[in-house]
Amino acid sequence: MKSKIKTIILVGDGMGDLPIPELDGQTPLEAANTPAMDYLSAHGELCRLQTIPDGFPPGSDVANLSLLGYRPEKFYTGRSPLEAASMGVELKPAEVAFRCNLVTLDFSAPDKVVMVDYSAGHISSAEAKELILALGQDAATEKMHLYPGVSYRHLLVHQGEIPGLTTVPPHDYTGKEVSRFWHDYLSQVKLKSFMVQAVDILADHPVNRKRLAAGKKPANAVWLWGEGKSPQMVTLAAQYGISSALISAVDLLKGIGVYAGMEIIEVPGATGYLDTNYQGKVDGALKALKTKDLVFVHIEAPDETGHQGLLKEKIQAIEDFDSKIVQPVFDGLRGTDFRLVVCMDHYTPVSLRTHISTPVPFVLYDSRQINPGSEMSYNEKNAEKTTELLRNGEEFFQKLLKEQE
Repeated sequence: MKSKIKTIILVGDGMGDLPIPELDGQTPLEAANTPAMDYLSAHGELCRLQTIPDGFPPGSDVANLSLLGYRPEKFYTGRSPLEAASMGVELKPAEVAFRCNLVTLDFSAPDKVVMVDYSAGHISSAEAKELILALGQDAATEKMHLYPGVSYRHLLVHQGEIPGLTTVPPHDYTGKEVSRFWHDYLSQVKLKSFMVQAVDILADHPVNRKRLAAGKKPANAVWLWGEGKSPQMVTLAAQYGISSALISAVDLLKGIGVYAGMEIIEVPGATGYLDTNYQGKVDGALKALKTKDLVFVHIEAPDETGHQGLLKEKIQAIEDFDSKIVQPVFDGLRGTDFRLVVCMDHYTPVSLRTHISTPVPFVLYDSRQINPGSEMSYNEKNAEKTTELLRNGEEFFQKLLKEQE
């Protein structure tokens, strides 16, 4: 690639949604006040991208690989190895990494387990670290290693595979019975002792006693999922000839960045929720663009609120993304030559509380080729009117990075 124009990709994770009756058939993105994204859409190019290949689960891991120019069919081995990389955990060939969620389960009915909250009430990182360290000391076997992460998201590395284990993302089962999956864990000799002891240890831990006293949900169990071995990925520098950096509060995204050879920019106060440090991400992105060809900024809050089924909060997350990320980044780039992409990785409908694999809308705004203006605001319905549908991440990056005459 000859072109080295500065390029920035702004990702509102899970912003996409379905029409909602109480919004008169609008989606949260349509209903939200998003003047910055609408301006870019009206003066840029609105397209769609298939981020989830046929046969793949519509997860943020697969989708964000596509947003970084990769074909998941070639490189994807599982979610957790990517998270391991972000934590500096190097997997050996025989090791399998699992995402280890701290969750809130309801065990009150005989032989019935219900997923109350996949995030244990969005437990703080400090509280979670105490719990994970306690489990690592008192429950883990000699073939297990636990690593604390951010909020409810943690890592378990197991020496050797666990054949026959079926895992599912806990956020797909919020408020639903998960008895058969729980009993599948307990049927595994390599996991039963750990899972059972974890429940006992967490039930009596001071962190959970304090949370219950404060009216918060306890982290009363762990949930393993997203397992996989270390992938073999080509860096963005090798594949596309660009230098790059990534900003995210989420270990999964940081791990993708590590394997992609990107500089990972740590932003103090980045939480992955509505209270994240938006300004810190903007400042970090604009600073990184001074030395990098491409910067990727990821905001998790729309996805989290979608998983929780919180309509008002999802609209707030979208509006915050627009006013606190898109607008200040755009303002910071004025007077320079740049390409700016606004996109999402997948839809997370509040009515479903999980991801779907619908092609996602994205805007490509090139400061050197500003369209005179249209009424194409940034939303799902307008994107469906466009004729251009990119089939995969490679096509997306070829369009994004091609040299403009």
